[in-house]
Amino acid sequence: MAKRKRKGVSMRKEHKNPSGGLSQKGRDYYNRKTGSKLKRPVTSKNPKGKAKARKRSFCARMSGVKGPMKDSKGRPTRKALALRKWRC
Repeated sequence: MAKRKRKGVSMRKEHKNPSGGLSQKGRDYYNRKTGSKLKRPVTSKNPKGKAKARKRSFCARMSGVKGPMKDSKGRPTRKALALRKWRC
């Protein structure tokens, strides 16, 4: 059976923020590779305007992603960390 090739950009450990999401270095790397304009997470409790809409959209999409919130050792997964970071 042939290996499946993963789509997207491979992220190294230094590109990941330990508390969830990507570090600034990781966002810069991703933007360079894909031409995107990733922004920082919306971490405020009560955002206004576009930030509020962005947070609502992220939380709705990410909350619907299948997968566990904890791994086999009981540690939070990247999904759980991201949701916690955005205060979803």
